[in-house]
Amino acid sequence: MYVCLCQGVTDGQIREAIYEGCCSYRDVRETTGVASQCGKCACVAKQVVRETLGNIQSAQVGLAYPAGFATA
Repeated sequence: MYVCLCQGVTDGQIREAIYEGCCSYRDVRETTGVASQCGKCACVAKQVVRETLGNIQSAQVGLAYPAGFATA
């Protein structure tokens, strides 16, 4: 879905920017140009960034203890 019509940025492009190393809304904005013109999309863009970073963090926590590992 298009998040930023002014710059033609989709939610997929925002997620891809995060997967490629952006670790904040500011980084994503500088990389993609999202919300750099009229700014009406900033709230949705921030939400996509938060959700994506949260999903990545959850996945990393899930990998911290492999299935066969027991803590003492």
